[in-house]
Amino acid sequence: MNYTHEHLEIQKTLKRFIDEKINPHVEQWEDDEIFPAHEVFKGLGDLGLLGLTKPVEYGGMGLDYSYSVAMAEALGNTHCGGVPMAIGVQTDMATPALARFGSDELRREFLAPAIAGDAVACIGVSEPGAGSDVASIKSYARKDGDDYVITGQKMWITNSLQADWMCMLVNTGDAASATGGNHHKNKTLIIVPMREGPGKGVNRKLVKGIEVARKIRKIGMHSSDTGLIYFDEVRVPQRNRVGAEGQGFIYQMMQFQEERLFAAAGAIQGLTNCIQWTIDYAQERKLFGSTLADQQWVQFKLAEIKTEVEALRALTYRACELYVAGQDVTELASMAKLKAGRLKRQVPDTCLQFWGGMGYTLENRVARMFRDGRLASIGGGADEVMMGILAKTMGIAKRPPKGA
Repeated sequence: MNYTHEHLEIQKTLKRFIDEKINPHVEQWEDDEIFPAHEVFKGLGDLGLLGLTKPVEYGGMGLDYSYSVAMAEALGNTHCGGVPMAIGVQTDMATPALARFGSDELRREFLAPAIAGDAVACIGVSEPGAGSDVASIKSYARKDGDDYVITGQKMWITNSLQADWMCMLVNTGDAASATGGNHHKNKTLIIVPMREGPGKGVNRKLVKGIEVARKIRKIGMHSSDTGLIYFDEVRVPQRNRVGAEGQGFIYQMMQFQEERLFAAAGAIQGLTNCIQWTIDYAQERKLFGSTLADQQWVQFKLAEIKTEVEALRALTYRACELYVAGQDVTELASMAKLKAGRLKRQVPDTCLQFWGGMGYTLENRVARMFRDGRLASIGGGADEVMMGILAKTMGIAKRPPKGA
């Protein structure tokens, strides 16, 4: 896959926005453990960057997925992981199923404002007892007249403290009564408004029955707000259902395919920057009468991890190219996501060692990457889930019996 002039111009526009509107504020947002999502997203929306692949009827640009990959890669120029992750939730996690399967009415009400940056979205899948095991979610929506009434919990939800709406995966039937007793066929995606009334984000009143139980503090991704959300008899119109009832698990698996490609692409530039920052430092740092960069061990390790990053780039680009061509890239996307997670642990760890004591300080960018990057092997499907998928696609793991 080769980037065209159009791809590169989008990256230049995004990098300029990052340099002017995001990076100067990162230190403050990290200290605050939240960033002004509505303000940042509105700026991105005004530039057309929140709907690159979304339908033009709703304000998107209607481009193919390679443009999302280009955007994800450019987001790697941000001096933290939390803000790019939050943006990725808006563009490639909470909205793909809505854009693909939502009714025209639903897309006009929720997708169009998300593309414009007038609304902040979040994706509600994980729960206290169901992270990587998506099929084990307990949140339930029962029908009452023309509404769904939702009760349950969602945890580890990025953007949830500021979100205007959630794309929420819930059970809409018992597994035993689902088709063939299949616990994958009783799940539905529903767009759940989170706030109502005037204002934006946290200044708006939460919808009746929704409670932000607590803000979750994390070892990294500090600028990204993450919440535990309770739903107690929350009433939502049935017209807020995305696509067909009982197809939510399938839709979510499709969203995961794009999420994982986005995550892999989003790792490339940040890892490249991490290596370059370390090279620059090593060339200045005096050690035993020469510089740190003069040590062969340092040279070889930096060369080795740079090779690994370029291998990730090639894998991600190939997966993207095939995806754009209409192929199922579950295997390659899982490989890329697995490799990205591993490298976001390995590369900052290797580089941090060469920074010595300076690498162990909070203000060091490599140290921040060390903390932020650890999430990549957990979120969006843990490494072990990726390997389980690969074992199945390779034919070396038994698939469950049909209907199980």
